[in-house]
Amino acid sequence: MAGLSFQGSSTVAQAEITDVIAYMAELGRQARVASRALAAADSHAKNAALHAIADDLDQHRTVLLEENLKDMNAGQAKGLDAALLDRLELTPSRIDGMIEGLRQIAALADPIGEIFDMTYRPSGIQVGRMRVPLGVVGIIYESRPNVTADAAALCLKSGNATVLRGGSEAFFSNQAIARCISRGLQAAGLPADAVQVVATTDRAAVGAMITSPESIDVIIPRGGKGLIERISNDARVPVIKHLDGICHVYVDDEADPQKAFDVTLNAKAQRYGTCNTAETLLVHDTIAADFLPRIAGALWDKGVELRGCDKTRAILGEGCKTATAEDWDTEYLAPILSVRVVDDLDQAMDHIETHSSRHTESIVTENITKARRFLREVDSSSVMVNASTRFADGFEYGLGAEIGISTDKFHARGPVGLEGLTSVKYIVLGDGHIRT
Repeated sequence: MAGLSFQGSSTVAQAEITDVIAYMAELGRQARVASRALAAADSHAKNAALHAIADDLDQHRTVLLEENLKDMNAGQAKGLDAALLDRLELTPSRIDGMIEGLRQIAALADPIGEIFDMTYRPSGIQVGRMRVPLGVVGIIYESRPNVTADAAALCLKSGNATVLRGGSEAFFSNQAIARCISRGLQAAGLPADAVQVVATTDRAAVGAMITSPESIDVIIPRGGKGLIERISNDARVPVIKHLDGICHVYVDDEADPQKAFDVTLNAKAQRYGTCNTAETLLVHDTIAADFLPRIAGALWDKGVELRGCDKTRAILGEGCKTATAEDWDTEYLAPILSVRVVDDLDQAMDHIETHSSRHTESIVTENITKARRFLREVDSSSVMVNASTRFADGFEYGLGAEIGISTDKFHARGPVGLEGLTSVKYIVLGDGHIRT
């Protein structure tokens, strides 16, 4: 092919790619071919590949950290903010996390080929459904290089080939992880093209992916709102997405004070740059005068800026800034928290309905009736009682890892793990039956 010199996407040097559109078309062709082999692979082969990739990551820790340092140095030189640098950094513990995620996914039940809902019809045939792969999954993401391993693992276990396009800021890290994945696949006898990591930072690669339904069956974007809006608007391929993580914690008047303190502090301050971090705190009016000063002191000690409504500021004083209308609709991804005092549960749920991004909401209460109302009436992909929003994560939900969190209602909702990467087809069993 003119302008190309490559043998599997993970071995391509960026300088060799002179025709991005042709390069992406070839990746798509290779992925489509590999998807057929992967869909036919048994659980043993897929699990062997996952363990081989984990072993390879473990053996190449030094290389991974060296390549990540190149990205970190480049990011600092470009002036990336602290939240983005935190997402970008690979540490020994984060490498441990990638390895553990791969092994956990290997230990999960294989969803492919599962047959369920079999019933006899009056005609005598049996009708049921079988779980099958989606085919080729395209994933476009920013910053976090661990997504490369997580996404590859989930797609592999669910029988999908995948094309991964990471952000330019993590180029060296992603390519190093890609080499580990390629070696692991080959060691298990599976096609290396089953996981293709795009080896160019040219933005034309994204445009090619999202307009190639002949090669890619679904696109999953992970990144900033601008990236996801662009993909949603321009894609000719179905998209599984979430735009924002504007998560709420509501502290009810019947909340246990210590639980409310612990959940709120963890939901906001455990990590700032994640989509499941709380961005708004709602507090019942009758407990606000007692609860707000205590939680505010702990948050201020951690450097969190508070922006509150008039009632909040009347309690906390000048240390709390005035919340604007825009604040209630902002995903900060930073040590900033919006705070509002509400009259009751209904007003809290009205606020969430108006301002939530449908990601994750939590109520802290000892009243089971209120808890059940909150679970039933709040329309978000994860709804919690007496638990930090930081639990809204595929790993914490027992999925091994997640490909992303969907705030759509179709095709998947919430953390997207193995089952979210499958479809179903109807199967019919007969014994010479004919329709009359």
